[in-house]
Amino acid sequence: MEYRVLGLSGLRVSAIGLGCMGMSHAYGTPADKKEMTELLALAVDMGYTFFDTAEVYGTSTNPHDNEELLGNALKAFRDKIVIASKFGLTFDKSNEYGPYPLILDSKPKNIRIAVEGSLTRLKTDHLDLYYQHRIDPDVEPEHVAATMADLIREGKILHWGVSEADEDYIRRAHKVCPITAIQNRYSMMARWHESLFPTLEELGIGFVAFSPLANGLLSACYDSQSIFNSQNDYRATMPQFKKESFETNKPLLNLINLLADQHHATPAQISLAWMLQKRPWIVPIPGTRHLCRLKENAGAVDIKMNPNEINQIDRALDNMDMSEVFGGAKKKSL
Repeated sequence: MEYRVLGLSGLRVSAIGLGCMGMSHAYGTPADKKEMTELLALAVDMGYTFFDTAEVYGTSTNPHDNEELLGNALKAFRDKIVIASKFGLTFDKSNEYGPYPLILDSKPKNIRIAVEGSLTRLKTDHLDLYYQHRIDPDVEPEHVAATMADLIREGKILHWGVSEADEDYIRRAHKVCPITAIQNRYSMMARWHESLFPTLEELGIGFVAFSPLANGLLSACYDSQSIFNSQNDYRATMPQFKKESFETNKPLLNLINLLADQHHATPAQISLAWMLQKRPWIVPIPGTRHLCRLKENAGAVDIKMNPNEINQIDRALDNMDMSEVFGGAKKKSL
């Protein structure tokens, strides 16, 4: 495993992080806790040091399932790893099935309640990185940042970040309390946040890429015959997994397969290696429940592409027809 520093913060993490959401939430029935505990320990042994969770990664019967899983599984490794969690939203479950609309609440009082709950469930006295999970239009970024500054002074968090933020929000919040990382959706199918790169470079902020494989589509594990349970698997409603989308996305998948053959790699490794080469402060956090995928994702750090190749790939992506890709659940203010 290789390691990177998120911007100018000094926070050093594995170049590939582990997004843990899918162990408990959004990708079908939650995985067996014993198996996931063993997988998380193996991840540490392999050199993973960056583990991502949130207070809402759970089920209707246990909305905090994922934090509890990580708290128990990683407590023996706490001094070796970086744990990132998130605050600021709950799910409106008045609909029968997900993806549920997101209810936004980043009021300072709610942040205080959220951080104490996360610390307890994660069995730690501090969070290495604490993200605002989504922007709350009813709370100014300065107020959120001021609360983060207080939590840093109190030692409850060491760094903070924002997920799905735009440039104005980042700049305003960063003036009050320096931001360590932005966590936004990013993949070969979701490149709209590349416009933030100059700002992040200027301010010394890292970029953590969630859904770097377009929710698994770019892993070559699925095809037009793949079926997902609409009651507990968000992929059942994601546009990139519609049957007709596989035909639309054939040029993209063919390009990735060609690059995989050229680099003696897998499609997933190519997708991750591409973004690793874009900037030295980008860290993808693919999720998995399987040891073979954990090893495969880690292997992406060994694949090197020169700037000319990256530019050629980007030009191809710019001129390529693709289906829509899942862009997130609907949002509601409290």
